[in-house]
Amino acid sequence: MIRFVLRLSQPLLLILLFSACQSDNHARPPAAAAAPHQLTDDLGRRLTVPAHPRRIMALAASMTEMLYAVADTVTIIGRTQVCDFPKAALRKPIVNSYPLDLESLVKLHPDVVFTTDGITSLDDAARLQKLGIPVYYQKYEKVADVLRGLQDLGRILGREQMAKRLTDSLATELRAIQPKQPPQPAPKVLAITWQDPIYVYGQNTLFTDKISLAGGQNAVVEKFPQPYPALTREYILQLNPDILIGGSFGKLDSTFFKKYPELKRIKAYQNHRIYAITGDLMERPGPRVMQSVRELQGLLRP
Repeated sequence: MIRFVLRLSQPLLLILLFSACQSDNHARPPAAAAAPHQLTDDLGRRLTVPAHPRRIMALAASMTEMLYAVADTVTIIGRTQVCDFPKAALRKPIVNSYPLDLESLVKLHPDVVFTTDGITSLDDAARLQKLGIPVYYQKYEKVADVLRGLQDLGRILGREQMAKRLTDSLATELRAIQPKQPPQPAPKVLAITWQDPIYVYGQNTLFTDKISLAGGQNAVVEKFPQPYPALTREYILQLNPDILIGGSFGKLDSTFFKKYPELKRIKAYQNHRIYAITGDLMERPGPRVMQSVRELQGLLRP
């Protein structure tokens, strides 16, 4: 009789246990979602970014390169009209960055947008943030700032290890590339960005640090309010740079120096030390920054 009761009780016990488990599962609250990050960008702006951004893009070509170097590339949802490196970026939808195509950007539903100081206006950033799209700015004055920027992206995107491997490699390359006995005195280098009027890379630009690491010095020692000041011919004659960057000797001889023949008196022209340089490397602070330093270093050799 007892065996009979036990046989009936086993199925009943299983049912009761199953019911208890089910009841417990229903009663258990779902795991809490990770809290958003409260961040301060390089301009000192406070913003809230999802803990795990799944849809990201950049409004600067340099930042697009940085995202491709650090992020899970599946999460990159767009590029600007000037973003052309790496080649994988060319497959992404285009959002015009200047003037900013706000409508096309909003349609992509980014969780966060990355940009650099001087590329995206603060007014455009404010408009995007009113629409719930945070805009994170980075700013670079030295090569070390680029490495820090890559590390910051790694933390924001949950890719710390990827960013660390990259920045460790770049730091090692930086230590190896600095000349043990730099030329003395360091050659003065003037880098022009536009010919009429004559705009140059000022003292407060990343170029100053890159040319210093390469063994030279920016011919522009005065700090102007603008990072890329317009210089008069008289001022350039006073600077008398040893090296001029902005185009090949033949090209500038037929354009720049034809327009400003008095500038043929500078040392750079007299010694034929006028060079073209890779524009993307010069203009974009990103994971290829050491290639830019190496290219500059090559130009400083007699």
